[in-house]
Amino acid sequence: MSDLILDTKAIDAKLTRLAYEIYENNYQEQSLCLIGMNTQGDLLADLIKQELESISSLNVSRAQLKINPSNPTKDIALDVDIASLEGKVVIIIDDVANTGRSLFYACKPLMSIVPKKIEFAVLVDRKHKLFPVKVDYVGLSLATTLKENILVKLSENKKEAYFS
Repeated sequence: MSDLILDTKAIDAKLTRLAYEIYENNYQEQSLCLIGMNTQGDLLADLIKQELESISSLNVSRAQLKINPSNPTKDIALDVDIASLEGKVVIIIDDVANTGRSLFYACKPLMSIVPKKIEFAVLVDRKHKLFPVKVDYVGLSLATTLKENILVKLSENKKEAYFS
């Protein structure tokens, strides 16, 4: 049995708040790049981009990062030319932050350049960090047991986060 944590209305409200927080901390920037991790992070990045464009004049670009959560050291793929991120604000977005391992390794491609700053945004932060990653923008922070899993499902008509 799964317990619902966030429904569509709650997720929409969290995404709006995340967009306002991102804008508040980056309002002086000309542009920023949202990098969505894997499928769910990429969908969240698209939704946050839409919100940012509706509330600000920021030039928001997008990229997708593919990473294997079970083996994040190998085959990390970024779908933009890394040089295009030089000197820019980069925000890496994922659905759930567990140990911080995937977020930590998501920075690996960015180590060949010098971005202006790197920030992290997640819908759900589980507070089990084993890696030196601080999430800057959090939709919902949960203290969970290590055995509990959180699943986020996003579709055009329905958005949910629940214990699985």
